[in-house]
Amino acid sequence: MNDSIPTEGLELSVGDGLRDRGELFTIAAGAYRAEVSAVGAILESLTLSGRDLLVRNPETGPMKFYRGAIVAPWPNRIGDGLYTWDGQEIQTPLTEPERGNALHGLVSFQRFTPVTVSDDELVMITELFPSPGYPFHLLLAVHYALDPQEGLSTTVTARNLGALDAPYGVCPHPYLVAGPEPLDEWSLEFDAGTVLTVTEDRLLPTGTAAIAPGSEFDFRSAKVIGSLFIDHAFTDLGRDPQGRLTITVSAPGGTGVELSAGPELPWLQVHTGDRPEPENNRLGLAVEPMTCPPDAFRSGTDVVRLSPGAEHAAAWTLRGW
Repeated sequence: MNDSIPTEGLELSVGDGLRDRGELFTIAAGAYRAEVSAVGAILESLTLSGRDLLVRNPETGPMKFYRGAIVAPWPNRIGDGLYTWDGQEIQTPLTEPERGNALHGLVSFQRFTPVTVSDDELVMITELFPSPGYPFHLLLAVHYALDPQEGLSTTVTARNLGALDAPYGVCPHPYLVAGPEPLDEWSLEFDAGTVLTVTEDRLLPTGTAAIAPGSEFDFRSAKVIGSLFIDHAFTDLGRDPQGRLTITVSAPGGTGVELSAGPELPWLQVHTGDRPEPENNRLGLAVEPMTCPPDAFRSGTDVVRLSPGAEHAAAWTLRGW
């Protein structure tokens, strides 16, 4: 009896670096270069003239701290992993057990299939089948496109393949790197009028508070982050005439990185990446424009109701200097 696993027609390798996260795709335009892995459609790197604009994952093993993840069908966390949708109580697995939460959706470790691959463009899709914790059927497409001037644009489109209305939310999870200087020396700028208040132990929402001019979370004008701890969601976001939000992180040496996002993303999570391990502590600034706030599947706030056959698209752009 032959108990070996049949591998005919499969491309397999052992110990081949990023192959732990599937095939690695590279796109480039001008001085920009981006790498995306098949698992999770993770944005593994984005460079400008060889300079990293994002914190990278380890070359082997799983993605770490959701660096570069596409987060869907909900951003951030669900308290107790328990939510109610159209009268049905649903329990999804706790993926943040230390806080008793379901964290960052379901597709970050799921394989995506490339459907378009060119020098400066990549489209990948995955099918999220119904499960006890999310009994809905979605097709997700992630479209990456590089432009020599505008940088990297990302669009995530979800289509409901099922027969029921589905709750949905999405966000990216990049850790921006402004320059070689420590994060405490970087300057941050974005326009927000309201901050979500959360519990200290589980980071679950307790309410909202207005951001007073000159207060610690007032970044309407660029200011140095310093030792400030940030792991908060913001809303009432200032936008340009086209409805786009812009978040800018700059370093003393004159380099920086900017993320802009459309009006379909009314919330913004910012996190200084504080970790107990010195080698991982405050390496980059997580900047996550979101369609809905933390714990939205329980509160219902800004959750997208995706009807059968309907699509939802969210887009953002990263560029450096």
